[in-house]
Amino acid sequence: VMQCSASLDVLFLLDGSYSIGKGSFERSKHFAGKLCDALDIRPDRVRVGMIQFSSTPHLEFPLDSYLTKQEVKDRIKRTVFRGGSTETGRALKYILRKGFPGGRNSSVPEVLIIISDGKSQGGTTVPAMQVKERHITVFAVGIKFPRWEELHVLASEPTDQHVFFAGDTDDAANGLYSTLIGSVCSASAPGCKVESHPCERRTLETVKELAGNYVCWKGSKQPNAVRASLCPFYRWKRVLIKHPSRCFRTVCPEPCDSQPCQNGGTCVPEGLDKYHCLCPVGYGGDIHCAPKLSLECGVDLLFLMDSSAGVTLEGFLRYKAFLKRFLQAVMGQDSPMNVGVAQYDNNVRIPIEVGQHKDAFGFMKSIDALNFSGGGTLTGRALRYVTQHGFRSTPVFADVQDDLPRVVVLLTDSRSQDPVAEAAKYARDRGLFLIGVGSSFVRAELAEVTGNPKQAIVYSDPQDLFNRIPELQRRICSADSPEGCQAQSLDLAFAVDASAGVGLENFLWLRDFVRSSRLHFSINRDVTQIALVVYGSQPHTVFALDTHTSNSALLQAIDQAPFLGDLASAGSALLHIYGDVMTVQKGARPGVNKVVVVLTNGGGMEDAATPAQQLRDNGILVFVVVIGDAQRDTLLRVAGSPNYLVHISSYEDLQYYQDLIIERICEEAKSPVNLCKPNPCMNQGVCILRPGGYRCECHGWEGPHCESRVLRGDSPRSAVLPPHSHVQRSSAGLWHFSGAPRHTKRH
Repeated sequence: VMQCSASLDVLFLLDGSYSIGKGSFERSKHFAGKLCDALDIRPDRVRVGMIQFSSTPHLEFPLDSYLTKQEVKDRIKRTVFRGGSTETGRALKYILRKGFPGGRNSSVPEVLIIISDGKSQGGTTVPAMQVKERHITVFAVGIKFPRWEELHVLASEPTDQHVFFAGDTDDAANGLYSTLIGSVCSASAPGCKVESHPCERRTLETVKELAGNYVCWKGSKQPNAVRASLCPFYRWKRVLIKHPSRCFRTVCPEPCDSQPCQNGGTCVPEGLDKYHCLCPVGYGGDIHCAPKLSLECGVDLLFLMDSSAGVTLEGFLRYKAFLKRFLQAVMGQDSPMNVGVAQYDNNVRIPIEVGQHKDAFGFMKSIDALNFSGGGTLTGRALRYVTQHGFRSTPVFADVQDDLPRVVVLLTDSRSQDPVAEAAKYARDRGLFLIGVGSSFVRAELAEVTGNPKQAIVYSDPQDLFNRIPELQRRICSADSPEGCQAQSLDLAFAVDASAGVGLENFLWLRDFVRSSRLHFSINRDVTQIALVVYGSQPHTVFALDTHTSNSALLQAIDQAPFLGDLASAGSALLHIYGDVMTVQKGARPGVNKVVVVLTNGGGMEDAATPAQQLRDNGILVFVVVIGDAQRDTLLRVAGSPNYLVHISSYEDLQYYQDLIIERICEEAKSPVNLCKPNPCMNQGVCILRPGGYRCECHGWEGPHCESRVLRGDSPRSAVLPPHSHVQRSSAGLWHFSGAPRHTKRH
């Protein structure tokens, strides 16, 4: 966030010789880009140019070519490695002769940044001294394994503030900034100061070491004679040498130094003077993490806390802390809820009656007084007990009972030692809304207790338990106002890609998604109807909208959906849904919103845009859920809007997006409906809207939806229908219309 902002000409001199190599040259480019981040590059501020040198210097771009930071960084990235010998002296003489190409007049300070390994093939001492005599500030940056002595010769004084290592980009960028604010740049913020710290610079050097003495033969003074002797044997070895040095950085006062976040919030700085607080779960009522009073729904709430040996003392204490955190976050002075706590092991007791405390402070003291008991885990027995004794109705008036929703939150980490399914059903049948909170170890049992996996809240580790507080808040309040489309009329068709491109294993993930989605809807003729189509090159209806009228029947039917395994054609599937699924004769209801959800890996979508538009033109929303990499443009044409396109990276992640997808579908289910879209009239009948209903104008057919052929010269007739009407024919051949919201019979 700190930038050198001044009128300044900066020229990069990049070593592009073979001793650097292509890999290190790419690192040099990356480093140059990083240094640009520390410079305020603008026409009237810092300007940047670049020369690459090897056998000869080559001007990559002058200082007046690119006048924004992004343009400079993009051009640096495009620089191509040239190769050759390392003639650093020749490059310096080029600058002495030509100056800074495209630079401003000498009134603007000039900075030369040399990035090299310092292994020059010519002398550098004299040209380096002449460059510095021209008042050019020289920074020398070592790349790869540099020859530090030469870099110190090249750099301005004091050398420890002008010599960096490209391997530590952040440190070097900070060092450059620190050195420049001491001379030409103004500090970004008041109170900043330059600090030095010890650092290390490394290089590979070749050293000569004695390997030992070996027998060798030498001549002697006698003719035709040699004598044996011992000769030393040396070898050359590359060793990593570490040079202790000092590095510099600019330190500015932190906006978080005053610790502005309350209640355990974490302060995160944003730049030099702004910050934001990461608040613990349950806090965030203001920017400084005040308690967040968000449980505004009216419920009678009983926490049923496992204190058996299975949860251990540690687990019991964790649940007490969780309860306190939860109540601190949600229990205000005027909170409409009544809360109590029950404990169980072999026996059940209710130490804190529902509604006993109206303020959080008194509640905290009562929670602190709860003791761990140990013993067996009889969850089934506990559920029966709290159903019978956990909620005492208090009359609001003399003869009127308080009818707030009753919610039981089960906190457990150990499997029950008695059956829970029957006891949980007993509780649910008596109007209790059950929520389970526990570790993944008891996931299956929690789902069995609640009767709905959505009401089972599973945490991964002890800290994660506290992160579940917002989810628990939502679940408790959903007892007061059901989530999903429980009360919304909807005709919903799933089109599932069952092609070889998806594969059997991934198809099963998609099928599971449909399976668990059904739980968000109230499945019957009056509320939600669901159809399922799988497709490869041809579509196949697994079941139509009016086939199943209960969740359990749907579940069995979804499990029968076949994997087809050939090429995918989403277009054929959408045409099939338009002509053969979303029709009155297959159970579609006039006056009810209609949605098609396509689940695909993005293959075979090329032919789907036109059929999708046809569905939309007839009032049917198309929602596309795509898993993996796919062409966004094609998918966008099918979905019609980014609002109806959900992109998910993997099949395993599909489950995490379910709530989002259902939420969007349910939003659509609330929008106004045109009774004539899609056309409820069969056999080319024309739908004509009337106040509170519609009629079908038939030609050669009769019946409310033109479904019966005219026989024996009967005259065609029109039928007027109110929305959601149910039609019956009497023995006298007359049509009766009733406003009961039932489906139209199939003919």
